[in-house]
Formats: sequence, C-alpha cells, structure tokens
Amino acid sequence: MTSASVPPHRPRKRFGQHFLRDASVIESIVAAIRPVPGERLVEIGPGLGALTVPLLKAAGELDVVELDRDLLEPLRARCAGSGVLRIHHADALNFDFAALRGNGPRLRVTGNLPYNISTPLLFHLLAQAEHLLDLHFMLQRDVVERMAAGPGEDAYGRLSVMLQYRCRVEPLFDVGPEAFRPPPQVWSAVVRLVPRETLVVTVQDERCFAEIVRRAFAQRRKTLRNSLRELLDTRQIEAAGMDPGARPETLGLEAFAALSERMTGFT
Repeated sequence: MTSASVPPHRPRKRFGQHFLRDASVIESIVAAIRPVPGERLVEIGPGLGALTVPLLKAAGELDVVELDRDLLEPLRARCAGSGVLRIHHADALNFDFAALRGNGPRLRVTGNLPYNISTPLLFHLLAQAEHLLDLHFMLQRDVVERMAAGPGEDAYGRLSVMLQYRCRVEPLFDVGPEAFRPPPQVWSAVVRLVPRETLVVTVQDERCFAEIVRRAFAQRRKTLRNSLRELLDTRQIEAAGMDPGARPETLGLEAFAALSERMTGFT
C-alpha cells in the first residue's frame, strides 16, 4: 500500500488527536532532539507520522507506541523506505518502557502528547526514569508552565515538585493552535526533560515523599497543619523546620524532602 492509496484519517476526539502539520515546528522539534544513528528513539502517539518520518530518517530506526489501530497501516505506508520502524499497538499509559529498553541504551522518548492523558503519562514515565535518557514533548502550554514553575508561582504544584525531583525541566518554545489539524483551543509548548544522574535532594523513602506532596497539594489553600494532619502532627512539621501555618506552594524540594523524613508507618 502506498501513502497515496491510504484514505485520509479523521482526528478522533476520544483519543485527543490534534495532528501536527506545521513544517517549521516539526523542524524545530527535530533540531531540539538532534537524533543520531545508534540511539534508541521512541515516539509516543505518532499519529500520521509528521514527526516520525524525519526522526526515522535521522536515526535510521524508531519505536513508536500508537493506540489508534486505524493509524497503523497509514503510518507504515508513510514511513516505508525511511528506516526500520517498530510499531507497538499499545496504550502508552500502560506501556512498559523498561522492558522495551532491555539491556540496550537508555531510551530517548518524544511525542505530541494528547492533552487528556499528559499528566498521568508523565507520572507513568517518571516511575521508569532510570531507563530514560531524555524526553521531548509537545504539551498544552499551561501544563509546561506547571512543570517548570518554582515555589511561590501560581502554576507551582504537585507536578512541578515531582518532575523537578526526578528531572531537569527545560521549556523550549511555544506553538500556536494553527500548527495542528484540527486546531486546539489552547496554545502548546515543547519541553525537554532530562532525568537527573544525581538527585538534588536526598529522600529515604520515595513513597513517603510522593504521598506528602500529593496530600499537600490536594487542597492547596490549606496550610500544612491541615493538609498533612493524617500524616504528620504539628510537632513533626516543626521538627522538619517548617511552619505548620505555611502553604505548600511556598515550599521547595528540600522542604518536602524534610517533611517526608518525619513520616513513618506509610504503606
């Protein structure tokens, strides 16, 4: 089957599909990734292959994870002759990236992520960060703002803390709605995540750390005394060097790490 014989694919709302079509944006993303032969590249949600083809030509081989069965043959046809394409028909939210890596080099992951799954997918990837070399994603701009925000900023929250604990977050550039078909109602942005070789804070139990952060931001208007009362009492919060009347959006990574050290008995 040739690309000319493949019927056009209508973007599906249930998959959150907005197909990238702006050549200059595609070039900018590829330039940011700088793929070279010998690397293990993985694209999540390749769609119609707008980014897939240049990545495949540059790297020589590429793994893609695509949920929409109807896109698989058009993608294969479009990429024919460009390199070795390995298609995984799977939901990226459940995909085992560690198994894909195997004993090979760490994965370089990229994709134009559907807005409706971006946050849970980021947490899924965080859990496998040791197997990832870097990540380049197109996301809703407000999500990228949350990822990169620091203490005291309006966008700062659970996503900011958990990502910055594991990764260096680098917003790269914004992308307008006109770059997609159909155009979304919001602006997008491209971001680079680089898993840290050495973590910036020491955490003895990452489950405790994650739960402290989750509870603290569950109702962000609440003080630490109220939001963490099922985990820590006032004395323990003070022993960690925190004011029990402080709000979570004022705390940095070190503060959350210190609070998690005071937590015991969490399973």
